[in-house]
Amino acid sequence: MNTAKTSEPTFRYSAVTFDCPDPAASARFYSEILGLPVVFSTDDFVLLGQEGAAGLGFNRLTDYRPPTWPDPSQEKQAHIEIGVDDLDAAQARLLALGAVEPGFQPEPDRWRVLLDPAGHPFCISTLV
Repeated sequence: MNTAKTSEPTFRYSAVTFDCPDPAASARFYSEILGLPVVFSTDDFVLLGQEGAAGLGFNRLTDYRPPTWPDPSQEKQAHIEIGVDDLDAAQARLLALGAVEPGFQPEPDRWRVLLDPAGHPFCISTLV
């Protein structure tokens, strides 16, 4: 009988990667709002992060189709929640950086849904 302990693998959250048409443009947008530097970059992939912390990746997808939220014809696959101190000031800054405000806002007094330059929905909230 083998009594050697089998080591369990260790898992850690390392990144979320978004498909997009232009990884450099998406990375610039999120780098600006989150203060994350580029830690790896090719023509088709950019990773933002900090040493020892989870990051955000952006992967070029040639036939990328942005989500059509809130229209379900091309569902969102994921979205980021970003905590802010002031919804109005944060929204104004994000719009200046290239975010787009969709016409539908489910609870604008609690959180705002915006679209990044590639069309991915993300939320800003004072609750996060």
